[in-house]
Amino acid sequence: MGEFSMNTVKNPRVFEENRLAAHSDHEYYKTPDYQYGESSDFKYSLNGQWKFSYAKNPDQAVCDFWKMDYDNRPWDEITVPGHVEMQGYGTPAYVNTQYPWDGHELLEPYDFPKEYNPTSSYVKYFTLPEGWGDGPVYISFQGVESAVALWLNGEYVGYSEDAFTPSEFDLTPFVDREGENKLAVRVFRFTSSCWLEDQDFFRFSGIFRDVYLYTVPAVHIRDLRLVTTLDNDYKNAVLSVDMDVTGVGNVQLELRNQEGNAVGGAAGAISDKTHMEIHVDEPKKWSAESPYLYSLDIHVTDKAGNDMEFITERVGFRSFEMKDHVMCINGKRIVFCGVNRHEFSAKSGRCIKDEDIKKDIITMKRHNINAIRTSHYPNRTLLYRLCDEYGMYMIDETNMESHGMWDAIGRGLLTMDDCLPGDREEYAETIIDRARSMYERDKNHPSILIWSCGNESYGGKDIFDMSNAFREWDLTRLVHYEGSNWERDPRYPDTSDMNTSMYLPVADLKAYLKEHRNKPYISCEYSHAMGNSCGAIEKYTKLVHEEELYQGGFIWDYIDQCLSKKDRYGNEYMGYGGDFGDRPNDGSFSGDGIVYGDTREPSPKMQEVKYVYQGIEVELEDTSFVVTNHNLFTATSKYGCYAVLEKEGRMIRKDLVETDVAPLSKETYPLPFEIPGDGEYVVTISFVLGHNTLWADEGYEIAYGQKVYGKYRHPKHQKKAVRITEGWWNLGVKGDDFEVLFSKLYGGLCSYKYAGRELMTRNPMPNFWRAMTENDMASLLPFRAGQWKLASMFATHKYGGGFDATDYTVERNGDEVIVRFTYHLPTTPSKDVDVDYTVHSDGVVDVKLSIERPSEVGELPEFGMLFTMEADYENLKWYGAGPDETYADRDHAKIGVYENKVCDNLAHYLVPQECGNKTHVRYATVTDGDGHGLMFMGDDMSFSALPYTPHELDNARHSNELPPVHYTYVRAALAQMGIGGDDTWGSRVHPEFMIDGDGRLEFAFSFKGI
Repeated sequence: MGEFSMNTVKNPRVFEENRLAAHSDHEYYKTPDYQYGESSDFKYSLNGQWKFSYAKNPDQAVCDFWKMDYDNRPWDEITVPGHVEMQGYGTPAYVNTQYPWDGHELLEPYDFPKEYNPTSSYVKYFTLPEGWGDGPVYISFQGVESAVALWLNGEYVGYSEDAFTPSEFDLTPFVDREGENKLAVRVFRFTSSCWLEDQDFFRFSGIFRDVYLYTVPAVHIRDLRLVTTLDNDYKNAVLSVDMDVTGVGNVQLELRNQEGNAVGGAAGAISDKTHMEIHVDEPKKWSAESPYLYSLDIHVTDKAGNDMEFITERVGFRSFEMKDHVMCINGKRIVFCGVNRHEFSAKSGRCIKDEDIKKDIITMKRHNINAIRTSHYPNRTLLYRLCDEYGMYMIDETNMESHGMWDAIGRGLLTMDDCLPGDREEYAETIIDRARSMYERDKNHPSILIWSCGNESYGGKDIFDMSNAFREWDLTRLVHYEGSNWERDPRYPDTSDMNTSMYLPVADLKAYLKEHRNKPYISCEYSHAMGNSCGAIEKYTKLVHEEELYQGGFIWDYIDQCLSKKDRYGNEYMGYGGDFGDRPNDGSFSGDGIVYGDTREPSPKMQEVKYVYQGIEVELEDTSFVVTNHNLFTATSKYGCYAVLEKEGRMIRKDLVETDVAPLSKETYPLPFEIPGDGEYVVTISFVLGHNTLWADEGYEIAYGQKVYGKYRHPKHQKKAVRITEGWWNLGVKGDDFEVLFSKLYGGLCSYKYAGRELMTRNPMPNFWRAMTENDMASLLPFRAGQWKLASMFATHKYGGGFDATDYTVERNGDEVIVRFTYHLPTTPSKDVDVDYTVHSDGVVDVKLSIERPSEVGELPEFGMLFTMEADYENLKWYGAGPDETYADRDHAKIGVYENKVCDNLAHYLVPQECGNKTHVRYATVTDGDGHGLMFMGDDMSFSALPYTPHELDNARHSNELPPVHYTYVRAALAQMGIGGDDTWGSRVHPEFMIDGDGRLEFAFSFKGI
């Protein structure tokens, strides 16, 4: 077998030594008594505790540790699978486009760091399980970052790169079948191939997926390839079964439907390369909407009829093809309602649990997500099996990204000749090998529709050759690669079967497709979900119905990449780039998820995603509703449809409506009730699951439409006795249950008591600021609009130190008192804002905020008032959009009455920022545990109640940096600008979602004690 040499790590032409050929991921068993998906009884897990030694670089690593006379037992222990950085060794590092060694060591392409290249040495002692006899012994490493060399009993076995596909070796010549074996493994964090592993993710190392030994029977199907071919009418099908066999024997194939009935089969002798076919009449087709799977049972015997192995593989009959430049599944134009997904956990990095994967799939299905791009590497096999079973379309992506070099070429620091892999011959074989390893392992999964050549690696001949290799191996799928489009290398446009881009605005997509009609188009990354984001995503999802060639996209991305960390006081928080001593780093750019990194629970952005991805569209008219069924194969009769009539959140009627809208069709139905005219009513048409599924129970809502009828009527004022007292410095208004005090000296409403309780902790003040989102920071909004922050913090009712009566006026109108304060704002040009308070005899206070042409100062983030209450007022109830936060450009939510705790409105974005806003609010109450507090009333308010001011949120970079909660801060506003989301490196909020400040702005609302 030879000896291991560090020249192997240095040489880009050498990516494996003695590694076994890749094969399908099917399981096989000794007896027929097994459950599908459970680990094979031919396997023996080596997961658990291993002996471990860590070194900063290969030169400092322990020498000769693999030798039999080296005693490794005194070493530390480490858990496998797991990253070494998550177990106290080395530093996790988050960088996006830059290489982690940049600035530390100056490297030429395909060289690797010498000073800091964490090198991990593992040793595992084991004895073979009973019953393995004289059969072969193999070892499988399902995932090692970034390269692995191994020895058994002092003998060098082999070497492999590519962290995300299995590396398997033959241990048979070296194994001790009776006694103890010493398995020694060395893992290198950086190799010559790490130039191809510059993905936007945390950088880890170590054995992070399962390790196991396995053996095989004398007759064994080493590799299995299943291909389903539908006829031209998508009616009947042929299942082709290709088997790569060791030994000579016989096989019995039986195809069963989900009811357990046999629908076809085949039998015969097998050896070497064996091909069989099963013809099936009218099979049920697989799709994300209806993921029907058959079971192919395979029984292998030797020539004498002795059982060798039993296999069950799931089969999905489906066709995926290009028809007239449109991608089609089973003959119908497909639309990808997708997400990009990193394998990630805040507790364990990319070493994730089975239940994490399953939870992700269930969450996606519940929110109408139908597609995953495995950004940017092959995932664990379990994900693919679950996508087959639950119904998810997949782009399976090769482990390749050289974004750092691509970026440097774009900046003029490198030339195209420097590109990796580019046209470089020395990298051609390794990237083909990575593609082949992914293809062979994953080829039998019906969920995979597209192979991807990797991500953001510019262009070149090497990637073009990779794409052609995919086509040579597989005629049943298409090939994707974004880097050969647009301003990338244009020499090989046929690298990708579809046009594809990242973060291209909808207007540019439309312009491009107007001129380029030769290929379909997908946004492989769009709607950058960093922090409070995903604004205006509906522009993209509407385009799929307007432009045939635009076939959807994949949100970037699914889960926040963050790691659990504790501060010096023991407070846990989510850390991101730079929080672990990692330099360089890309900070919080790892926080792009629509689910939180620590809980995997949906963030408020998911509310919008679920709506814009729903497969049934409902539009309500005066007395009817129109149902447009965007599903390809599912009629609406499969779902329950309910028409719900509500008044201010109180259900009046709920009627079941029978609908039967065929796929890709539209029908109109009458409302089953008349709508009263005595106020505001809300009608919701809700589609719910008609039966239990794997991912949700019967009755779970999957789509809705809603319309408001009439107008909400606020209660009329009650005439009561009132007393007005105008003092030297204060004006008081007192009624039966309330007392209001205005300060002439300090300018503003300084007290509001109701039922003997003071409800104002500080003077309400005009507010023009929201805490900056990550999108705001990236688009330089603080630079353009920062004066509005100063205006919110330092507005004054007078110039200089003396009292100025012109800033304060009082008007009496019967039992009402109208008080006006004029605040001078520290802006250029200077602006004044008027705040009018009208106190009614029943304790209601009307507020009107006015300003002239605020756009002269810059974009206006918010226009409203900020109230401060004691933190005991912690209960929020509102009638408006909900239940999650909404914004001008992320505004799809149901109108209703909702309740939560004020603290619940603090979204757990990695960086504290604007959150918790509610649009279309008619009224909101903020109360303590006894029901005392304030009610705010308006026609269509933007409303927020949080435990922090926008400025406190601005000052914190992590959740643990927020101060103890002392107050509840209420913001009632005319509007807040949208939050954006096209990208987080410069794109601004779309103009139609900004506050129009070219004229006079006025905002009127009321409040009262309760």
